[in-house]
Amino acid sequence: MAKFAITIKSSTIVKPSAQTWTGRMSLSELDMTGAISHVDTLYFYAKPTVPQNDAVLVDRLRHALSQTLVPFYPLAGRLDPIGGGRLELDCNAMGVEFIVAEAETASLEGLGVGDLARSSGTKFQPLVPEVNYALPMKEWPLLLVQLTKFGCGGMCLCFNMSHIPADGLSGLHFLNEWARVARGEGIGTMPFHDRKVLRAGEPPLGRQPSFDPAEFQRPPVMLPNVGCTDDNGNGAGGPSDEITVARLKLSKTKLLLLKEMANKGNPNRPYSTYETLTAHTWRCACKARKLKPNQPTAVGVYVDVRRRLNPPLPDAYLGDAVFGVKAISLSGDLVNKPLGYAAETIREAVEKVDGEFLSSAVEYLKHQPDLTKFQDSHEVDGVRDDGEHHEEPFYGMPNLVVSSWLRLPLLGLDFGFGKEVYMDTTFDFDGDATLSHSQDGDGSVVLAICFRSDHVDEFERLFYDDIIV
Repeated sequence: MAKFAITIKSSTIVKPSAQTWTGRMSLSELDMTGAISHVDTLYFYAKPTVPQNDAVLVDRLRHALSQTLVPFYPLAGRLDPIGGGRLELDCNAMGVEFIVAEAETASLEGLGVGDLARSSGTKFQPLVPEVNYALPMKEWPLLLVQLTKFGCGGMCLCFNMSHIPADGLSGLHFLNEWARVARGEGIGTMPFHDRKVLRAGEPPLGRQPSFDPAEFQRPPVMLPNVGCTDDNGNGAGGPSDEITVARLKLSKTKLLLLKEMANKGNPNRPYSTYETLTAHTWRCACKARKLKPNQPTAVGVYVDVRRRLNPPLPDAYLGDAVFGVKAISLSGDLVNKPLGYAAETIREAVEKVDGEFLSSAVEYLKHQPDLTKFQDSHEVDGVRDDGEHHEEPFYGMPNLVVSSWLRLPLLGLDFGFGKEVYMDTTFDFDGDATLSHSQDGDGSVVLAICFRSDHVDEFERLFYDDIIV
């Protein structure tokens, strides 16, 4: 893929088009823990079949954004640290940053948009609007948008959204409503703002909960003297090790064969697509990394808790309703036992997340004097109030994180100039992976995984060759 440069043509702040509620909104412990940095999604569009004036198109997007921010007003606010790693959401209508850029020498085809060729984790980085994390947190926009026009007439819309006020489902709800407004259809489903079910802003109950703090322990690290490297410094290498993103498509037929492998001896409760593919990915990673049999390894799983709470939260809830859990095993068990063992290990980690578990987890977090050690910031420097750095959860070698996009309304985002031809995200660490439906609409599934370059060939071979019934 050829390198490309962009030119920023304009940068403006888009505010709600009407007066919105102003004040401090308490955040839940789920909002303030786990992933707290921004997460980007990129949507690529072909040249419109009906010619459109660039200025008119940009104005329409901005106007629709300002209208959509009225019901989604928290996304126009700013975060305010209140000590101990805790935050409040200042609903002050400061607005969303909207950038217009050009990449005249680039084309969708030249960028490899939509192909499954390997790439660096930062393949599309110039298209992602940057957050200046050096500024005080009060000045960070919660959402940044960049519209980049290419010389071929195509374009990219990138949305870089904070994970604190909105998880994946919330963010996609917002984007789909913005697209509806841009098409002239109006808001379809209003967001739900009430965080009372998660006891946002409430003090602890005064008693320690019966919660196992091991749930928040860091994932395993490489055992010493194993003769291989991990990106956490436990070996001969370090974070400079080169990484590659592989996008591996699995046909509907192959997926059915893989499920048959996983479900041998488990006729009553067949494993889901996510459980099966994540188990397969985990096993293949252990083999490709040549982990020793006694090496502990974890796969991180994000669980949507909306329907696991009592009372449940609606799908339109605007907030972070995701809880991260770890499935942990020895590499030797994953490799030597049937695929169903890995799938069952993942299922057990997910199924323990019920209403009682979540209530205890929230109460446990409320008792903590400092939440920074429970925060995964990636780009954001992890510093406690006392100036001390904290260790974040590490999901590089020997671990993985596999995010499921299988049930998210990702595709078909039409702002009035047609649906996207491709969507993607950037990746930033070894072991970071997503599962999504192929945009071909043929029932196939795509695993996009960021992996160490010296392991990726073997991983890809195993991913396909190990499907044997």
